[in-house]
Amino acid sequence: MGNGKVIVLTSFVEDKRAVEAIRAGAIGFQMKDIRPADLVETIRGAYRGEPQLHPRVSQLVLKELTARASDPKPVEELTPREMEVLRMVARGMNNREIADALFLSEKTVKTHVSNILHKLDLADRTQAAVYAIREKLVEVE
Repeated sequence: MGNGKVIVLTSFVEDKRAVEAIRAGAIGFQMKDIRPADLVETIRGAYRGEPQLHPRVSQLVLKELTARASDPKPVEELTPREMEVLRMVARGMNNREIADALFLSEKTVKTHVSNILHKLDLADRTQAAVYAIREKLVEVE
């Protein structure tokens, strides 16, 4: 069998269930009112191994994980563009949204994300978002 990816599609967000789903390995968590084109991008992103979280879910998960994050390297290692990308990741934006906002290709954004993870010694986008929040690089509502 192949390596399946799980995306949760729900009518409402419960703090506890959203965090449990992510901890259990779900790579995506979206609301049922998602636009069809966005759902397709969610599925494609999940297939590529990119977390696809509704912004409300991103905030819940990040708040939960902030206290558990380890101490990575200092943010000063990042270039200004990498800092910009990191802030957008922390806001729950996917690579396509970041690329559109910064007028870059998705491949360039993916390279920036990889560089961020490497420089900060982080495993994934979620850890990068937690780092950005913990270091107060973005505001959490």
